[in-house]
Amino acid sequence: MRDRALLPVLALLTTVVLWGLSYPAMKTVVTVLDPQAVMWARMAVALLTLLPVLTRVWPRMRRADLPALAAMCLLMPCAYFFFESNALRYTTSMQAGIISSTVPLLVAVGAWLFLKEPLSLRALAGLLLALAGVSLMSLQGRATEAASDPLLGNVLEVCAMICAAGSMLVLKRLSARYGSWSLTMLQTVAGMLFFLPGAPILFDRWEALLHGGQLWILLFLGAGASLGAFGLYNWGMSRMEAGRASAYINLVPVMAVVFGWLFLGESLTLGQIWAALLVLAGVGLSQMRSRPRRGRSALGAEAAGR
Repeated sequence: MRDRALLPVLALLTTVVLWGLSYPAMKTVVTVLDPQAVMWARMAVALLTLLPVLTRVWPRMRRADLPALAAMCLLMPCAYFFFESNALRYTTSMQAGIISSTVPLLVAVGAWLFLKEPLSLRALAGLLLALAGVSLMSLQGRATEAASDPLLGNVLEVCAMICAAGSMLVLKRLSARYGSWSLTMLQTVAGMLFFLPGAPILFDRWEALLHGGQLWILLFLGAGASLGAFGLYNWGMSRMEAGRASAYINLVPVMAVVFGWLFLGESLTLGQIWAALLVLAGVGLSQMRSRPRRGRSALGAEAAGR
């Protein structure tokens, strides 16, 4: 039983490392290649990896679920990667990674709005604190060679996180009837079709990518950060509460900062470090759990403590 409980945790931790690596990897390739081309390559590599098991994981979709399935695919990967790939053209991978920590807060707010789950004052205060930190970090950012417009890039990254939170809520509902890899397959096909206009750009730059080393980064982004990470996250999320699973995203900014410094030599100003700590403090505040009051259900107490 302990091994079974540990496997979803290991899956989510592996996801965090892969997503943390994806920020400097994406930052590297979007500086030399159009974001649509990068995303089409990611989706195409992921789909090619899944082809051997296509007939086994392709879902039998119920007509009643089509709107929810369409919403899930539109939010993730289509809108999410549209915003994030463009965000990384204007901001650093460190700042984008730090902003990704707001996902659990956005999930909690979305669950309150659409699933009627309780939202504690602590979670609301944490969200406001984190957003204040994001705003402060963005306003303090100065245009550099690595971040030509930090404010615009960070706004686009916040939009990407809103899409991610919405997708997680829809996916949690669908995971009761569909396997995690089936949902991942649908998302991959939808993403490849959505970013199809980027295919001609990729083919025009094929030789340059091969000699420049970006091809290996695209293969990692497609097979590792897209297929591997989303498949593992969907599987792990289907086996634990949505709030608990989304909390693992808190580790992504740590990985993004470490890998951004290690591979790209990025850094934060002193003011941005304080702003980043403000973001993480807001996330931490929202994740603190309080003792349930008498008469409150355990489920209600858990949701309110997110």
